Amino acid sequence: MSLHSPNHISNEGIQLPSDAFVVIVTTEWNKNIINELESGCIKILEENKIAYHSITVPGAVEIPFAIKHFWENTINKKPHAFISLGCVIRGGTPHFDFVCKLVTEGVLQLNLSLPVPTIFGVLTVDNETQAQERLGGAHGHKGEEAAWTAIKMISLSQSFKN
Repeated sequence: MSLHSPNHISNEGIQLPSDAFVVIVTTEWNKNIINELESGCIKILEENKIAYHSITVPGAVEIPFAIKHFWENTINKKPHAFISLGCVIRGGTPHFDFVCKLVTEGVLQLNLSLPVPTIFGVLTVDNETQAQERLGGAHGHKGEEAAWTAIKMISLSQSFKN
């Protein structure tokens, strides 16, 4: 499989199964940002001929639930990885801190309990400008980076089976 990678991401030694499949879980909140994250993610998956399925949940806290239940209830084609994409923007209340902690701990628990990786592609930013900087600006494109992380983690997981 030919892997296309931006210059700052090494794809050396990456081996994927021919039927590589990823599930992307996105949120409804901050949809303009999420759409850009997802577009970048899908671009990398498609360039590398990786099948994907997208699921949308209301907010970031619901991401771990959707991933866990997708894994438990899918019989035919289990994914090789999950990618969580969200954007939590700080407001004037402590809600931001609670949401960030819950989604981070939820993804951690998935990584410790599922036999496939869950990639943390949730932006936790102070304002929309910081989010935009992570959609191809000064801080790269976090949707593309999440896809590359999934590819590398699938490859790593496959290497354990050899």
